[in-house]
Amino acid sequence: MTEHSLLRRFTPHLYLWIAIFILVFPLWLVFVASTRTSMEILAAPMPLTPGPHFLENYKAAIMQGNKNLGASALMMLKNSLIMALGISTGKILISLLAAFAIVFFNFKLRSFCFWSIFVTLMLPVEVRIMPTYKVISDLGMLNSYSGLILPMVVSATAVFLFRQYFMTIPREMAEASQIDGASSVQFFWHVLLPMTRTPIAAMFVIQFIYGWNQYLWPLLITTKQSFYTILIGINRMLSGADVVIEWQIVMATTLLAMIPPAFVVIVMQKQFISGMTDREK
Repeated sequence: MTEHSLLRRFTPHLYLWIAIFILVFPLWLVFVASTRTSMEILAAPMPLTPGPHFLENYKAAIMQGNKNLGASALMMLKNSLIMALGISTGKILISLLAAFAIVFFNFKLRSFCFWSIFVTLMLPVEVRIMPTYKVISDLGMLNSYSGLILPMVVSATAVFLFRQYFMTIPREMAEASQIDGASSVQFFWHVLLPMTRTPIAAMFVIQFIYGWNQYLWPLLITTKQSFYTILIGINRMLSGADVVIEWQIVMATTLLAMIPPAFVVIVMQKQFISGMTDREK
């Protein structure tokens, strides 16, 4: 019985360590490659221990970037950060206002407006990518931060989640605020927003990662290196036909690209979990 009990307790830990190894080992290989030279990386087999070129490779990636690309990782990280923050902030703001209007205001076609927004979930980005590109091009927003951000700031998912959360709030609270003389804006700002902090935090994490991982849209509208995002830059580093790929710079840039979203998840993990599970008011 004792051996059987020990086996039952040991087996889940074994599975957990196997899963951790499967997830971490590729990251370890990328880190090791970022501290080696191209010749060492292409050698068979590649060393599995870090090399002596850590500071040299990361300094080159951050300040200079790939020689064939001509854009530094620092500049591309800045572009990706601006895009991710703009998309996440814009989506949350617009979705909060839309959900607030749908739940707390009585107007004609209210249900129709909500379902018109919700049905856009059935249209993937690829379906509307060309009309969106045409509009942005006609407005002269190619190779600009506004062109990167504005087409992505409307989110039916966020509107739906905030609407569902607002519907759990008693209407008596809105009526009580009206009796106290508060306007709709004051009720939204001073009552509703403080109660919605955890769902906002959860949505911020989701939308930040969504914006950071955007690839297709930045690929279409950015032709100048000064507006390359980090994912576009990594792809351009690997797309050279007749050039020598600087693998150590590519690997260093890849690891740098993982830091901001990982930082956001780690810092806001408690709020993210509470926002997705907590239903207390």
